[in-house]
Amino acid sequence: MSKYGAIFAILILSVLLLSGFVMASDLNHGDLAAEFVDYDGDLVADLPADESEWINPDTIIFSYTPVEEPSVYKTAWSDFLDHLAEVTGKKVMFYAVENYASQLEALRAGRIHIAGINTGSVPFAVNTAGVVPFAMMAAEDGSFGYEMEIITQKDSELSGLEDLEGETVAFVSQTSNSGFKAPSAILKSEMGYVAGEDYETTFSGRHDNSIMGVYNGDYEVAAIANSVMKRMDASGAIDMSEIKTIYKSQTFPTTAYSYVNNLHPGLAQKIKKAFFTFDWAGTSLEEEFEDDKFIPIDYKTYWEVIRTIDKANGVEYK
Repeated sequence: MSKYGAIFAILILSVLLLSGFVMASDLNHGDLAAEFVDYDGDLVADLPADESEWINPDTIIFSYTPVEEPSVYKTAWSDFLDHLAEVTGKKVMFYAVENYASQLEALRAGRIHIAGINTGSVPFAVNTAGVVPFAMMAAEDGSFGYEMEIITQKDSELSGLEDLEGETVAFVSQTSNSGFKAPSAILKSEMGYVAGEDYETTFSGRHDNSIMGVYNGDYEVAAIANSVMKRMDASGAIDMSEIKTIYKSQTFPTTAYSYVNNLHPGLAQKIKKAFFTFDWAGTSLEEEFEDDKFIPIDYKTYWEVIRTIDKANGVEYK
């Protein structure tokens, strides 16, 4: 081979290798936004390769999903956040968010480092904000989750999905699993009902708003997470005997506790240690929630059913 032929061959090989690298990089994005990559195939963003992009804040900002009054949950999380500060050696601040959209935006902007994210919003947070789900609340025996229920008042004439034709259904928000995505998919798959054609919709913004709306007669029917309804009943906010359930779903994973993918790995490990070593007994967290511990989770496995529902609804994570 001539000198020029060898040079040409090297150039062609270089182009092919570079093209292969680019195609592999594209494949490693999956549904993730362009700034994230997933080389290990777990569907979540990997730690940036460039250490200069890692963050190790002096104050950790924690946020809990905005399902009910934020000030109540600031108190509920106080004992755990003290434990988190002790384990990490950092200051910890509770950041109250009013809705799902503001929590996602704060995660994307780097204003939140750890968040409890509602079930339906987890895929959006994973793919647009690069969060890494790692823990979930569970009972002592390891059982977890909640069901979506479609509820009405106990004396309502509504008794099943077929009765929702022509009705106005109160949903929570378009990113809520039990408060929109699951019930709308079920109504379409089981009854052939399409929103805006066979029934009308309204959005309350939060599960407790939907539940209280049905309880007070402001909504005829609503789709909600029964874990929220049970907490409201336990606190005396409502009496569940006044509410009738006309549909109950399979069990879904609950709130995912997640950290942003560019958190310093040493700090991320301490955060996970804080969750899995927390003793619930006699704490403000035990008083508010019915669970007993945190269990480790992985997004790829636990959120498969949610991604399936999203796909059926034509949802894109943008």
